[in-house]
Amino acid sequence: MRIQVRRTGGFAGIERRAEVDTSARPDADAWRVLAEAALADGRDEPPAGVPDGFSYAITVDGRTVYCADPRLTQAQRELISRVLKEGA
Repeated sequence: MRIQVRRTGGFAGIERRAEVDTSARPDADAWRVLAEAALADGRDEPPAGVPDGFSYAITVDGRTVYCADPRLTQAQRELISRVLKEGA
């Protein structure tokens, strides 16, 4: 499974991208469960955010959903954090 996160917005307006390929990871099942939960609560169109807040595009194996601060679900927040931390 290939998980991509694109973060835009924030005070400085700097875009950040990261990607994780879980296919060879021993924890791939945990990533899959987390990604499915994050996708289930995402939107098909970018939601209105708040001034200086972050907006996110989460893409899992070609399917993209959108979400924005401060209305992230716990699954979205965790997935975004993990991908931005571990991804290249």
